[in-house]
Amino acid sequence: MGTVTSTAALDVAAVLAAEHPSAAIASLPWLAASLADDAAAGRFAAWGRSTIVDENVGAAVLPRALFDELHARAGLEAAWPVGNAGLLHVYGYLLSTTPTPYGLKRERWLTDDLALACGLSRGAFSPWAGPDTLLSRVTAAAEFLLSRPDAIDEVVEGRSTRIALGDALPDGTTALAYAVDGLIVTTFPVADAAVLRSGLGAPRLRWNAA
Repeated sequence: MGTVTSTAALDVAAVLAAEHPSAAIASLPWLAASLADDAAAGRFAAWGRSTIVDENVGAAVLPRALFDELHARAGLEAAWPVGNAGLLHVYGYLLSTTPTPYGLKRERWLTDDLALACGLSRGAFSPWAGPDTLLSRVTAAAEFLLSRPDAIDEVVEGRSTRIALGDALPDGTTALAYAVDGLIVTTFPVADAAVLRSGLGAPRLRWNAA
């Protein structure tokens, strides 16, 4: 694995990003290229809005400077702490070192749990695997999940939301995708879909949607 395609390289870039976000992104050529490619193709338009303040942590999981640099490179307007969910959840989370109750945000892309739960091969969400960008691969998987007829539709203050759960793996791991007003907000693996369903409670915006 090359020096710019490893978790160690992500760790170095994450530290650098707090004060030198442009240099941090430039240190990962695949990331800089992906941002440019996705921006040119208009792929961020499939995603809704999200806050970078995590509901489980109660704090931002990315520094403000990196938040701003990511949006600038993607050609997107944003008002801290709310920005484009695809940009933040796919690429921003790769450079987040903030612990959460479920581990680091980046793990959904660096491990195989989500990919396998989406019916994909191991490494399907590896950030530096080509030729397609990570965002394009994640978007396709999330849209497929959200098209399921058994998805859960809710209305929250006039906004339509959809929670989609895939078929469980033998160990119970299930892929979840969430959308608001028809735009993707997030996707991640859950350990037990039945527990998640039973704990949903009253309709509300979920998983850092804004």
